[in-house]
Amino acid sequence: MSGCDHSPVTANQGPANQGPANQGPTAQDEVVTICRDLIRIDTSNPGDHSGPGERQAAEHVAALLSEVGLDPVVLESHPKRTSVVARIKGRDSKRPALLIHGHLDVVPAHAPDWRHDPFSGEIADDCVWGRGAIDMKDMDAMMLAVVRQRLREGRPPARDVVLTFPADEEAGGTWGARWLVDHHPDLFEGVTEAVGEVGGFSLTVGDQRLYLLQTAEKGIAWLRLTARGTAGHGSMIQTDNAVAELAEAIGRLGRHEWPTRLIPSVQAFLTGICAALDIEFIQNDPTQALAKVGTISRIIGATLKNTVNPTVLRAGYKVNVVPQTATAEVDGRFLPGYEDEFFAELDRVLGPGVTREFIHHDIALETTPDGALYDAMTSALVAEDPGARVIPYCLSAGTDAKSFSRLGIRCFGFTPLRLPSDLDFSGMFHGVDERVPVDGLRFGVRVLDGFLDRC
Repeated sequence: MSGCDHSPVTANQGPANQGPANQGPTAQDEVVTICRDLIRIDTSNPGDHSGPGERQAAEHVAALLSEVGLDPVVLESHPKRTSVVARIKGRDSKRPALLIHGHLDVVPAHAPDWRHDPFSGEIADDCVWGRGAIDMKDMDAMMLAVVRQRLREGRPPARDVVLTFPADEEAGGTWGARWLVDHHPDLFEGVTEAVGEVGGFSLTVGDQRLYLLQTAEKGIAWLRLTARGTAGHGSMIQTDNAVAELAEAIGRLGRHEWPTRLIPSVQAFLTGICAALDIEFIQNDPTQALAKVGTISRIIGATLKNTVNPTVLRAGYKVNVVPQTATAEVDGRFLPGYEDEFFAELDRVLGPGVTREFIHHDIALETTPDGALYDAMTSALVAEDPGARVIPYCLSAGTDAKSFSRLGIRCFGFTPLRLPSDLDFSGMFHGVDERVPVDGLRFGVRVLDGFLDRC
């Protein structure tokens, strides 16, 4: 991995580790410390309010914003489930406002499985380690560091910016972004566009560095499946055994081959990858390039079709008792434009003996890779990495963009990071040993700083 880039965001050069005279540290000086501090605040979200919540992290974020003159709003949707919103006045407040969002919660982590404690924020191998380092306290730290420097220096963004740090994204956003949209839409008055996770990260293909901007994400169908039969003694013949019915349905679902459906964002990605590899894009064989893009193929491959993964099974309470019911939970994801097809095919595969109910259901999104904001993201990336190329892609997972889009906001994924070619970026999400390169954070603040001048 290359050495750290210690240059400040702006051209003003102060003493070592200091920003312009009397202005305090630069964003590049602060970003690593802010990221580490956020990681050390455990905001694990099991999805049932049993975790520590986001309150401590929200108060920390609010204090950092208040310190540079903002008036952040701290809102609690449920005890300890806390979000922060702040508005920055831009150079041209007559223009529609921009939303920049980054969630505060993280998925749980089991410390014995990690090389470094997941809530230590330790620096090792030129990376900041810990739960949330990639998903997404890195972006939170970059947002805070850039805004703090710009406000200290009196450099407003090109237009009004609404900074939002929601709770609960890792459980679908019900108590975070969705609650803000439903109960406090006034905080987003005048906002027409948004950027958040997951996009703006680099992918090295051959000798070229590409940056992937998210223009689409799959919809969510977290489902509970139930089979019902007759309860009875385990020694007797049971022709309507709920466990057998459910097991057979889950087996069919796990083996099912969903048809390929190329949405525009996925086709644009594959076309861009083929151009970088100097190979022909073959419409009826879209998987040809996936073997050449490394581990990111896990995400891209899942955007070629609708998907369902069985994740939880529950049945019975004693070995010699046939239970009356058996349940399973599955994680379903559907492509933009294919939700109806997804549910019709799902029901056909499950068969009449299994019923389904939603644990969480949310929309799929897709926008086009064009417009002034897309150009601003692209030019900000290329300004910091000349010769790089930017291509759109579809995220296989979901983000808070689903909630913000309900306000008519056009959403992109833009969390800029320049990554080492050998880093398993997709494996960092919800994985063991999650980490973000220090140089990647500093690159990100430079890009975000330039983006706020262009946006």
